[in-house]
Amino acid sequence: MPNKAPDHIVKSFDEELRRLREQILAMGGRAEAQLVDAVAALAKRDSEKAVRVIESDKNIDAIEMQVAQDSLKVLALRQPMAKDLREVVAAIKISSDIERIGDYAKNIAKRALQLNQLAPLRPTSSIPRMGDLAVKLISAVLSAYANDDADGLLAAWRSDESIDEMYNSLFRELLTYMMEDPRNIGASTHLLFIAKNIERIGDHATNIAETVHFLVHGKPIDETRPKGDTTNVAINA
Repeated sequence: MPNKAPDHIVKSFDEELRRLREQILAMGGRAEAQLVDAVAALAKRDSEKAVRVIESDKNIDAIEMQVAQDSLKVLALRQPMAKDLREVVAAIKISSDIERIGDYAKNIAKRALQLNQLAPLRPTSSIPRMGDLAVKLISAVLSAYANDDADGLLAAWRSDESIDEMYNSLFRELLTYMMEDPRNIGASTHLLFIAKNIERIGDHATNIAETVHFLVHGKPIDETRPKGDTTNVAINA
C-alpha cells in the first residue's frame, strides 16, 4: 500500500486520493509488464506473446480513462489545494505518460511480428539490454511514486541518459548494416523503430520522475534533464 499525505477530516477524500494512486500503480505495472513481454517476443521470436501484448494494451487505456474521470470528480467536488491538488494533477499527468509507454510497448510488439517473418539480424541482441534499462527506470519511478520518495528517484532520472547512449550506438550500427547490404534495410528499419520506441519510453519514465518530484516538493528538479540522443546531429551532419 503506498504512503499517503496526512488524513483529512472527510475520510472519503482520503479514499479517493488513495484510489487514484492505486490505479496509477496498477496501470504502471501493466505497462511495465507489456514492455517486458514485447521485448521478449522480439528476442525469442514469439509471435503469440507479441499478439497478447497488442491485445492487452486496451486494459491500460481503460484505466487511463477511469483515472481521468475520477480526477475530474475530485477536482469538481473537493476543490483540492496544495499537496492534494498536486496529487490529482500528478495522477492525470502520470497516467498520460504510462498510457504512452503502453502504446510504445504495443508498437514494439507489432514490429516484432514483422521481424519474426524475416531472417534474424545480429543487432537484435542489443534490444533486450536497452529494454532492461527502460524497465528498471519505470520500476524505479513507480516505486518512488508509491512511497513519495522524490530523493530516491534522482538516480533513476539521470539513468535515462544511458538508454539514449545505447540508442545512439544501435542507430549507427544499424545504419552500417543497411549500407553494407540493402537486403538488411527492411529488418534494420523495424529495429530502428523499436529502439526509438524504447528511447521514448525512457523519456516518458523521466517525465514521471519529474512529476513525482514536483508532487512531493512542490518544485521542479533543480538540474538540466540529461539527454544523450545525438542521432539528429548524426542525420544532419
